[in-house]
Amino acid sequence: MPSMNDLVHQHTDLGERDLEWLHLLVSEWQLLSDLSFADLVLWLPTRDGTRYVSVAQMRPNTGPTSYQDDMVGHLVPRGRRPLLDVAHDEGRIVREGDPEWREEVPVRVESIPVRREGRVLGVIARNTNLLTVRTPSRLELTYLQSASDLAQMIAGGTFPYPGQQVGMDRAPRVGDGFLRLDADGVVQYASPNALSAYHRLGLAADLVGLPLGPTTAELAPTRGPVDESLVKLASGYAPRETEIEGNDCVVQLRAIPLKPKGEHIGSLILLRDVTELRRRERELITKDATIREIHHRVKNNLQTVAALLRLQARRIGATGDENARAALEEAVRRVGSIAIVHETLSQNLDERVEFDEIADRVITMVAELSPDGRVTGHRRGRFGILDAEIATPLSMVLTEILQNALEHAFGPGETGRIEVGATRTEVRRGSARLLVTVTDNGRGLPEGFDPRSDGSLGLQIVRTLVEGELGGRFDMIAAEGGGTRAVLDLPVEQRKR
Repeated sequence: MPSMNDLVHQHTDLGERDLEWLHLLVSEWQLLSDLSFADLVLWLPTRDGTRYVSVAQMRPNTGPTSYQDDMVGHLVPRGRRPLLDVAHDEGRIVREGDPEWREEVPVRVESIPVRREGRVLGVIARNTNLLTVRTPSRLELTYLQSASDLAQMIAGGTFPYPGQQVGMDRAPRVGDGFLRLDADGVVQYASPNALSAYHRLGLAADLVGLPLGPTTAELAPTRGPVDESLVKLASGYAPRETEIEGNDCVVQLRAIPLKPKGEHIGSLILLRDVTELRRRERELITKDATIREIHHRVKNNLQTVAALLRLQARRIGATGDENARAALEEAVRRVGSIAIVHETLSQNLDERVEFDEIADRVITMVAELSPDGRVTGHRRGRFGILDAEIATPLSMVLTEILQNALEHAFGPGETGRIEVGATRTEVRRGSARLLVTVTDNGRGLPEGFDPRSDGSLGLQIVRTLVEGELGGRFDMIAAEGGGTRAVLDLPVEQRKR
């Protein structure tokens, strides 16, 4: 299905500012659909003025739909739907006409012009399924009156409010809680959900007849004077959002002033009890902070272990046992590579790390072993984001391979270069393979060398980690033009977040 941007650019001459206005309208019109109990379809005149194209559609959460099929992308000739023509040409809301019948369902159609800066950009067709029509309740009458006010504001170009776009996933919906205020901010109607939310905040009386601003401020106590901004917001004088907390309850509020004819006549207040949601968020924040602190302490402990091993290596070096000193220094670097991963994890909100930074630090750490910097290392390609259970053993593997190349590829006084390459290929959604190569331009592999059976303790560690823990493959081959290339082929399964 084409996007609204694609349809607007393909069929109309509307500019980017007009398109931004339409996006703002579409981000808000679930409210109009729910209050109207009706489907909404946005129709725009085509470039040549002979047809209309539907660029967006919304179904109500409060009633049955009038359209079983998607209408986006449909084209209708001018004259086929007279209500669209009248609304677009005369710039007024059109409700005349008999109901239409669609698949044995009577549908009342109304047309609302969409105006911006005095120009009619298109028309919203409001389609109400009449199959379940009955005597409306007080709530439904209030919904419909509010929908009528919003429709007049859209036709007048005063709704939606610029700069007040809200996320559809976090804004309160009509069904969450609904209040209708008069011009003085006094509650004229409160839905059952809205009343329940205020009771949980500590209100003992009914809301109807109370000034919502002062009442809300009293239920959300502060240590200082009354919060005038909260009073103003809850009174519905400005389009704003906020959260109030009292009596161990958190309620999200959104105010929508109503000015159908340019004069403030009242406001809509949408609200939602988000107490449990905020409680879970605080628990997650506490959990994340605890995990980061654990990683930080593990990193500190590993650095302490590395410092102790380094001190022991120096003492052993003073006695002349070079083999023991070298073994301890290798252990220092192995511990250090793990510490780098935990340091990175201590700075993140989840158990995933950007491994390129870790790889660069490991390359730098190992390259420092080269006397006078005669052997240099660099990275080509990107590892990307990896889970912690992959990053930790991979950092050790990279350390061992780099250290092995530095020790065996170059003789005393020789200069050289070590390149770490990374190529990531997606196999399927959420799954990829990572090809890592470590290439040096040194003396090459000894004749008859078998990486599966020969090699140092470091290469044995590499094979064990790659094949046993990472589930990948490891090999060492002769590089083109001389030198050696170590090849790692690893599966990278990303956890769902």
